[in-house]
Amino acid sequence: MAAVLYRLGRFSFRRRGRVLAAWLILLALLGGAAAAFSGPTTDNFTMPGTESQRALDSLRRQFPQAGGTTGTIVVAAPEGGKLDPAAVAPIVREAAAVPGVLAALDPFQVGAVSPDGRHALVQVQFDSPLDKVTDAQRAAYEKAGASVEGLRVEHGGEVMKAEVEIGSTEAFGVLVAAVVLVVTFGSLVAAGMTLLNALIGVGAGMAGLFSLSGVVELSTVAPVLALMLGLAVGIDYSLFITSRYRQFLAEGLEAEEAVGRATGTAGSAVVFAGATVIIALAGLAVVGIPFLSVMGLAAAATVALAVLVALTLLPAILGFAGARVLPRKQRTGKAPGDSDDEREAMGFRWGRLVTRLRVPVLVVAVVVLGALALPARDMRLALPDAGTAAEGSAARRAYDLISEGFGPGFNGRLIAVVTGDDAQATANAAKQAAGAIQTTPGVLAVAPPQANPQGTTALLTVIPKTGPADAATEQTVHTIRERLSSIQGAHIALSGVTAIGIDVSAKLADAMPVYLLLVVGLSILLLLLVFRSILVPLKAALGFLLTIGATFGITVAIFQQGHLADLLGVGRPGPLVSFLPILLIGILFGLAMDYEVFLVSRMREDFVHGDTAQQATVNGLGHNARVVTAAALIMTSVFGGFVFMHDPIIKSMGFALAIGVLIDAFVVRMTLVPAVMSLLGRSAWWLPRPLARVLPNLDIEGESLNHRTEETVPPVLTRS
Repeated sequence: MAAVLYRLGRFSFRRRGRVLAAWLILLALLGGAAAAFSGPTTDNFTMPGTESQRALDSLRRQFPQAGGTTGTIVVAAPEGGKLDPAAVAPIVREAAAVPGVLAALDPFQVGAVSPDGRHALVQVQFDSPLDKVTDAQRAAYEKAGASVEGLRVEHGGEVMKAEVEIGSTEAFGVLVAAVVLVVTFGSLVAAGMTLLNALIGVGAGMAGLFSLSGVVELSTVAPVLALMLGLAVGIDYSLFITSRYRQFLAEGLEAEEAVGRATGTAGSAVVFAGATVIIALAGLAVVGIPFLSVMGLAAAATVALAVLVALTLLPAILGFAGARVLPRKQRTGKAPGDSDDEREAMGFRWGRLVTRLRVPVLVVAVVVLGALALPARDMRLALPDAGTAAEGSAARRAYDLISEGFGPGFNGRLIAVVTGDDAQATANAAKQAAGAIQTTPGVLAVAPPQANPQGTTALLTVIPKTGPADAATEQTVHTIRERLSSIQGAHIALSGVTAIGIDVSAKLADAMPVYLLLVVGLSILLLLLVFRSILVPLKAALGFLLTIGATFGITVAIFQQGHLADLLGVGRPGPLVSFLPILLIGILFGLAMDYEVFLVSRMREDFVHGDTAQQATVNGLGHNARVVTAAALIMTSVFGGFVFMHDPIIKSMGFALAIGVLIDAFVVRMTLVPAVMSLLGRSAWWLPRPLARVLPNLDIEGESLNHRTEETVPPVLTRS
């Protein structure tokens, strides 16, 4: 492996002009394809095979008039007043005139007026699903009722779900990353070159993703997730290779040889670190939920591109930079090899401290991480609703006003879809279903059945007493489904936001063991190949369990239980989004293995080259502590930038990834790992002889490169 990448690095260095031109041409082509073929993203969470999805599919086929997205306009009179039908009528007319609206229902005709007469709901039915509603239609919908004076009018419903915008908040993470790179390298050239390399990679990845969005249905979260990971790993991978290149330059190697060696050694670690991330993300496809599979594959493709860029474009850019990646004082005054003594001192001191106090360090770290994981026992999952939207947003204002006038259950309406062979069978089943639902504990009201023109499909709207994210509503859904299962003569399925959330959680729970077995199993096998050790991969996996437990605990404490929620701008604490746990496990596992590979590969490199196991552990941490610290801070800042977004899914995902990286890098990989490696000693590298004979030697340590030549190439560094 090292020899192949060594040759690739030197080739890219020698042909740097052509390599750079090829990447820029590819970036331009992908950008043009994205502009020409990109399509809209969607918030449709489809789950084939679930009851809620079958209900929606049946509704679209048999009752297309009710298959489009909906809106709810909330009208409220001043405090102490009552609504006048004549004052509400213009709002209904304006809503009905919105392009794409099939009907807007007068609340006084359908009984959608609060008991005190102060609040009313204008139900608006569109003829197309949410992802087909244009910005112009949404803007016209928001203007309905603007001409009415003396009444409060708020616009909510599914139609108000806007696409997640990628903008200034992400720039915060890039800015912090730039500062960290400048401090780490002490060179604007090295920092700018590393950042530019990563931005070209993520730009190509995002352009490629959007160019496919016209034919592949992307969720609104997928591009943001791809951007998160593409930026984070792109900067990190470039950082590791550039750092090794600087080290070889300082040792006196010529630039071309230094690039080849850096690509062969650090590049090997990048390949296998990237492979673990890709395996973890692509493994999301085994869950069987289309939008989650697309998210995972999109992010995996972006990471793969980041690896390719680091191995080809970066050596080319390093060729243009030459020795300017080193600080000015090192290029002009200091002797080769003396530049890193001070910056390495802290890493070596920390390594010696951890290995000397390995038992107390292990006990304290495990106890602290275990305590942080305790809130995860109370984790609840659901799909997000407008109640978790940002304070002051249109969707949140409408949600709060509905809850005020009608109760929280009106924000979490359920839909029972009754489908029969003929109109009579459907009508009978719908009548029985309405009676069974009305007497279910937790149900506030059931609207009269609405039938399609053929009478073969009927729709019943169910209003629970509690809100969509309330645990009591979940129990109500289960009870309704149990009661409806006994009705004969027609097929009845229950859907709605809460029902969809329950089905997502159930499907994810069923898929979780298979996913963990696949991802962790394949990654352990990969690490077994990389490190030629049984215990190192097992230790890496166990350390990840501590990371994920503490990350879940902290995320639950803030986003669900509300501790420090105001500090992070969490609109309203509530259940975590249903797919966050499995997504977090996949991403964090891959990223955790990044740092494992970078740290432990250097330990193995020194061990293979003759150091004792104890000294190799200290050296591995000493040489890489500064770079891993910078990488973790960069990745945390990139993820942390997404915490400032208003979308609750992105906010919770960005926070969980940021805190997970901090815990894994500083507590697990840079503290627990050297402590455990010190305890294991030489046995850490034990591999049964039969297995050693079977496994290929991938040589990520670059041992083959050391035998390439015994002579040191004349240095490019000169004194002045």
